[in-house]
Amino acid sequence: MSEKLTGACIIGQSGGPTSVINASAYGAISAALEAEEITQVLGADHGITGVLSDTLYDMGLEDPAELKLLCNTPSSELGSCRYKLADPDVDDTDYKTILDIFKKHNVRYFFYNGGNDSMDTCDKISRFMARSGWECRVMGIPKTIDNDLVGTDHCPGFASAAKYIATSCMEVSCDSRVYPTGQVTVMEIMGRHAGWLAAASALGAHLGAGPDLIYLPELNFDMDAFLADVERVYREKGNCLACVSEGIHYADGTFVSEAKASATDGFGHAQLGGLAARLADAVKARLGVKTRAIELSLLQRCGAHLASGRDVAEAELAGRVAVESAIAGETGKMVAFERTEENGEYVCKTKLIPLTSVANAEKKVPLEWITPEGNFVTDDFIAYALPLIQGQPDRPTESALPRYARLKKIRA
Repeated sequence: MSEKLTGACIIGQSGGPTSVINASAYGAISAALEAEEITQVLGADHGITGVLSDTLYDMGLEDPAELKLLCNTPSSELGSCRYKLADPDVDDTDYKTILDIFKKHNVRYFFYNGGNDSMDTCDKISRFMARSGWECRVMGIPKTIDNDLVGTDHCPGFASAAKYIATSCMEVSCDSRVYPTGQVTVMEIMGRHAGWLAAASALGAHLGAGPDLIYLPELNFDMDAFLADVERVYREKGNCLACVSEGIHYADGTFVSEAKASATDGFGHAQLGGLAARLADAVKARLGVKTRAIELSLLQRCGAHLASGRDVAEAELAGRVAVESAIAGETGKMVAFERTEENGEYVCKTKLIPLTSVANAEKKVPLEWITPEGNFVTDDFIAYALPLIQGQPDRPTESALPRYARLKKIRA
């Protein structure tokens, strides 16, 4: 058992929001408030930028009932950011500021909830604190709808986005077939380098209403092959629904999206968009049929009304385990999920993996889960994803609309 460490903690959120990231925040906040080792629970305003500016909220002053409502609240309630810390060996300016803030508030625990780049931030801070001699236990809490964190079976946020995508595709599939005149619908789904979200559209097809074709960035995209696939399906069915990952690219690596290099985020990643419209135009030019382009955009990551009950529960668990593990002496780790079966039923267990093994790495859809033709996914993906989307979370409402948390956010 590690020596008892007493002091305050900071909890921050980073990267793209999800419909369950606040459930992870609740898990961490509630566990920290219960822990005698943690003297004050601080929430960072807009992630690491709130730490740098000393904009911290005292979560112990919040109404417990409002904190519980975080599990019903989409997006990042504490605020997020896309701020890349420099290599501390090159420029340690930010790290010195962070250390000063930690000393000012006697912060001995730091929990950061995010994806690949956020785990890189977490890892850098962990290593700098160890080098500086300031004892602070640093833990990563996983989050990403992209499901591309290595070392974990799946990520909090993915299942709810997958459920939203599958449901939306089923609805669009039904809607697009109501008229005697056919049409081709192209639906653009998030996913820059990993196609987990676009693959999730197949869950609807598994139940009889969903896409006819799916294209993922794990394989090079061929426009002629795509148009031939669409024409074949359209001739057979009179309609066609194709789901495409925003990050599909040609063999030379360039994105198919018209906006492939129009802008980048704080980490230098291309901001993609306009893909569905471009492909729909290509289909119309080739086949001369009615086409429709749909871009789910932010809806797929904030659709808490279609959240997976299992996802909400696992997200909360990840936050709680991070705190409990740090109190027990762990540091420099991320909470990860391990899938097992008990009596033939899905069971999720937690484990800890080094931050260094997660930072800046990506987990992609296994190629064997993509059909040989490269235009759909196999039953192995269905078997993987279907258990994750199960369950309906308790959804408090007010005037028939969702009741979200209303935090006071009192500065520490």
